[in-house]
Amino acid sequence: MNDQTSDNAGVIAFPPALYAVTLLIGLVLNFIFPVSFLPTVSLILGSLMIICAGLIVTLAFKRMRQANTAINPAEPTTAIVADGVFSWSRNPIYLSLTLLYTGISFLFNAVWALLLLLPLLVIMQIGVIQREEKYLERKFGDEYLCYKAQVRRWI
Repeated sequence: MNDQTSDNAGVIAFPPALYAVTLLIGLVLNFIFPVSFLPTVSLILGSLMIICAGLIVTLAFKRMRQANTAINPAEPTTAIVADGVFSWSRNPIYLSLTLLYTGISFLFNAVWALLLLLPLLVIMQIGVIQREEKYLERKFGDEYLCYKAQVRRWI
């Protein structure tokens, strides 16, 4: 990777923005076409998911900062982080975004947002995660392949 501008994963969009826009569309659809589900349980489940998301992302950010590598996929990755939360998920930040998205959907009792989660995860898989994995394989070779063989993508 001689050209510094190509030293990134080339993801299709900033992942938190993909989640935020999709969630916003789902919440607007829920406002226009309200559909209720699990009203009592959704508050408890949503709150637990949001708390878990906050814990996971905090631990992931802390570990990435300690490893002195970029959190933003548009920037070059300088190290494979394989310990902490990264020892049980290759994508703990995306896992936390998914938990946050789902938790908010539950709190707002937003079926539409939940229905939009599946296409969002397909977009994340194809437009973000696969690109990141190819980039890391090119950049780190066997080190990343070994990590990839040992740790699941999500959980």
